[in-house]
Amino acid sequence: MTSFENDRETLRALADDGNERAMDRLADLAEARGDVQELSDLLDEGCLHAGELLTRRAAAAHDLRELQRITDAGYDEAAEVLDRLLTVRPD
Repeated sequence: MTSFENDRETLRALADDGNERAMDRLADLAEARGDVQELSDLLDEGCLHAGELLTRRAAAAHDLRELQRITDAGYDEAAEVLDRLLTVRPD
C-alpha cells in the first residue's frame, strides 16, 4: 500500500477536483520539503493553508514584500501580520 506522502499524484488529482483537504495535505508536504514555489502555486489556487504556511515563513524572515504578495493572493491574515510588523517601533 502506498502512503499519502508518496502518492502526490493522487493528492494532486483530488485537489484538482476541488478536495480542499487534499490541497491542504499537498501544502503540508510542500512545507516539509521547503518547496516555497509549490506553496505559492497552491495559494494562487486558493489554498488558504498554503497562505498560512507562507505567512509564517515570511513573518519569521520579516519579508514585508512577501507578506504583501500573500495578502494580494487572498490570504487576509498576512495583512494583519504585515500591519503588526510595520507598526513595531525600533528600540
